[in-house]
Amino acid sequence: MAMQLPSQRSGARRAPMADINVTPLVDVMLVLLIIFMVTAPLLTAGVPVNLPDSRAKPLDQDKQPTEISLDADGKIFVAKEEVAPDELPARLDAIAAAAGEGEPPQVYLRADRVLGYGQVMKVMGELNRAGLNRVALVTIGDE
Repeated sequence: MAMQLPSQRSGARRAPMADINVTPLVDVMLVLLIIFMVTAPLLTAGVPVNLPDSRAKPLDQDKQPTEISLDADGKIFVAKEEVAPDELPARLDAIAAAAGEGEPPQVYLRADRVLGYGQVMKVMGELNRAGLNRVALVTIGDE
């Protein structure tokens, strides 16, 4: 019994196959779908609570939190706009005044990991002085 290797061509040439094999694509897509289905519920952090029914009106959710960022060079950004350190107190006072007499606005503070503790605390001190006490420190997940 003789075996025919690809290098030993027979007299008849075969035409190249023009069909696309979609089986690997479908396999990859199904694996990705399963991964996203498993990880999507984990992205919402919170304690599962069975809440009672209520006839109260929904809360006003149109307020966006103010985001303050400190980059690796120590530059301060308020809502993606660079602010000089000596202009920060006036800018924070304006944010607090715009909120009115009600509850102070939520502030998200993002700081680069290479910054020193003192640089971050200076900004937090200015936030406290301006009356912006609802500060959340933004971090990323475990690496």
